[in-house]
Amino acid sequence: MTTLLTRCLASTRAAVRGRRRDEGRAIVEFIFLGVLLLLPLVYLVLTVARLQAASFSASLAGREAGRAFVTGASDGEALGRASSAASLAFEDFAFTEGATLGVSCDGSPCLRPEGVVTSTATIVVQLPLIPDFVADHVPASVTISSTHVSSVDRFVAR
Repeated sequence: MTTLLTRCLASTRAAVRGRRRDEGRAIVEFIFLGVLLLLPLVYLVLTVARLQAASFSASLAGREAGRAFVTGASDGEALGRASSAASLAFEDFAFTEGATLGVSCDGSPCLRPEGVVTSTATIVVQLPLIPDFVADHVPASVTISSTHVSSVDRFVAR
C-alpha cells in the first residue's frame, strides 16, 4: 500500500514539475498567433477600403461630369466643366494619379436638344504595401470604372 501511495505522490510531483516548465508560454503563443492572424486581416481591410473608395469616386466622378457637361453653353466649355467636376470627385477620395475621364456623345453637336452624353470615369488603384520588385512580376493594380448617361434637355436655350 505504501508503494502505491509513494508512486502516486511521485507521479503527482512529476506532473506539477512538468506544468511549471510550461508556465508563461501561453502568452507567447497567443501574441505570436494573434500577430500572425491579425496582419493579413488588417491588409484585407485596407485593400477593400481602398477599392470601395475608388468605386465611390468613379461613380461620383462619372455622374457629376455628365451633369456638368449637359449644362454647358458650348462643347468646349462643357468639356472643361466636366473635367473640373470629375477632378473634384477624384480629389475628394485622394485619387489624383491614375484617374481618367472620357466623354462621348451620340451625335454632333453634343449639346443638341435630347442629345445623349456618356461619361466614363476610370481609376487604376494600386494595391497597398506592394513593393516595386513584386509589382514588376505580379499584377498589383485593379481598374475600377463607372459609366453615366446624361441627356440634354429638350427645351434648352443656348
